[in-house]
Amino acid sequence: MTSHSIESALAKVPEATLGFWLIKIAATTLGETAGDAASMSLHLGYLAATAAFAVVFAVLVLAQMRADRFRPLLYWSTIIATTTVGTTLADFADRSLGIGYAGGTSLLLALLCLSLWLWRRTTGSVAVASVQSGQAEVFYWVTIMFSQTLGTALGDWSADTAGLGYLGAAWLFGLALVVVALLYWRTAVSRTALFWTAFILTRPLGAVLGDFLDKPIAAGGLELSRFAASAVLIGGIVIALRLLPQRAAAAAH
Repeated sequence: MTSHSIESALAKVPEATLGFWLIKIAATTLGETAGDAASMSLHLGYLAATAAFAVVFAVLVLAQMRADRFRPLLYWSTIIATTTVGTTLADFADRSLGIGYAGGTSLLLALLCLSLWLWRRTTGSVAVASVQSGQAEVFYWVTIMFSQTLGTALGDWSADTAGLGYLGAAWLFGLALVVVALLYWRTAVSRTALFWTAFILTRPLGAVLGDFLDKPIAAGGLELSRFAASAVLIGGIVIALRLLPQRAAAAAH
């Protein structure tokens, strides 16, 4: 086995293929419906739901860090955990603490930027392919959690405060992702910067799609059962994991 293949085998995060992005959008949509199901339908409230999801997130992160290689089901379960805890945490900050969508978005953006800055300053790179050490993994998952929480607040702000509605906001973030894709294919803009931009944008897209599925018809949603929508999304993700290739990211040199 060559040095490159050994390093690639040690990578525990996936390549950013088309399948990765499709599953990511589905996972973020699931995070919204499942988070709302726990906090609203089960009446746990934002704080209790956040605490419950945070425990699940912590357990899955520890399992991910202890894994000896990239395991798709474990990785995506951890991603889903970040989206659910991000949903309820953002709702708690925006609504229960009363800082509003704009305040929550600003606070979370600052925390995300701080996480990326500390990660780069500590390890020298924030590229996904460089996630090879335990220290880098911690930064990776903390950064993802902040990005998922930011995405929830940004999605709510766009749909509600900015008045775009759920579908209008979905089109906005969808078009933004198209622009990122064009920049990837047509320019020499940093691939790392484009990755994190796309990663962040998929979260508000999933948030508004999730809200469109389960919010009342009078509010512009379809008023579907949060539990049914979550079950369908889980099934879709499982099928996608079976049908779409999932490869470990090549290690950075």
